[in-house]
Amino acid sequence: MTLHRIEDVIFVGSKFNSALKYLKVIAFTHKQIELKELGKLVICQENLIGKLQHVKSIFGISEMFYLATCNRVEFIMVTPQEVDKAFAQKFIETLDIGLCPIHLGIFLESASIYEGQDALNHLLRTSCSLESLIVGEKEILAQLRKAYEDCREAGLTGDCLRMFMSCIVKTAKEVYTHTNISKNPISVVSLAYRKLKDLKLCSNARVLIIGAGETNRNISKYLQKHKFSNFTVFNRTISKAQKLAADLSGEAFTIEALSNYKRGFDAIITCTSSVEPIITAEIYASLLNGETGRKTIVDLAVPNDTAPEVLEQFPVNFIEVHSLNEVAKKNLQERYQELVHAEAIIEQNIAEFLTMLKQRRIELAMRQVPEKIKEIRNTAINSVFAEEVQGMDQQSREVLEKVINYMEKKYISVPMIMAKDIMINNN
Repeated sequence: MTLHRIEDVIFVGSKFNSALKYLKVIAFTHKQIELKELGKLVICQENLIGKLQHVKSIFGISEMFYLATCNRVEFIMVTPQEVDKAFAQKFIETLDIGLCPIHLGIFLESASIYEGQDALNHLLRTSCSLESLIVGEKEILAQLRKAYEDCREAGLTGDCLRMFMSCIVKTAKEVYTHTNISKNPISVVSLAYRKLKDLKLCSNARVLIIGAGETNRNISKYLQKHKFSNFTVFNRTISKAQKLAADLSGEAFTIEALSNYKRGFDAIITCTSSVEPIITAEIYASLLNGETGRKTIVDLAVPNDTAPEVLEQFPVNFIEVHSLNEVAKKNLQERYQELVHAEAIIEQNIAEFLTMLKQRRIELAMRQVPEKIKEIRNTAINSVFAEEVQGMDQQSREVLEKVINYMEKKYISVPMIMAKDIMINNN
């Protein structure tokens, strides 16, 4: 069953089904899976849209999008099918991302599957950073919106997910505005910078930035703010590398140029969407260009951009997402009271959303009422009472017209209001 419009899914006369009934989420997160292992679930960006379109077609999924961050991989979909562990297994197998049966079994055992109101609650909590490794970091909302927009532009989403995303964004903004959950914000990026700062690099340290995405742009701002000035940017798309390099007054190259770069470095900041290591032992040795001192790598990619052999063969100060877990736990304790406030806002928004769905049901069920009333009006004036109306003087006709217009508006609005009240108050 392939569904194309929200009305097909939700608002079909007496066959009305709650929108939430069809919202499903398959989530793999840091709460059940080691961050290093999560990287095995990340889909290569170059193949992402094609793979999503394929599974969408194979499984008859109406709408879907894919979210991958440093601590989660999630598939959000609208489908009437039952989504359970068996479905998730077939779904991941069809994606063909190269998982061996053993790893697939481990991941499926740790997967969280949400549907209906639980799915919406999960997405709201995620957008508000309540489910993040670092509670209070705002990056997740931007990441979620970008993931949705990328899939929307590819034709993978429709009216239903658009409606859910409106609720998600509205809720997150209210949480960040009306609570202190993001006061003195702590994020993966800021924690990584703090660890980097503890190493006391000099401000003219040679910094190689690999990847020009949001994470690296953010950490670059920290570095620039603290007077670092010697940047070289590498990225698959040279135009993006050039844009970030221009902001940092640095130079830009493609990632392929890493193997020929001979100017040395003091620190590497890397975060790409590659599913294979970017910094291999061979590349790292080439980048050293004969230097033997201890260098620093900040690797915020999932999976890591740094091959394990680099850490085994060379002296490296290595900072990665996994190492930030203890700080994240302390951060959660400090923000516990704000979690309570945020959850109250989420609960209120879910209630408002459910009310909106009920009102939408009534509006669609009664959308023919105005046309029917206009038909009755026209029949009365032009047929049933045509002779009487023709016999009236101009002033009487104008009075009759005013009376009919008034009655028409009331006959349209009153039933609509009454129907909405009945629906809302009686479920």
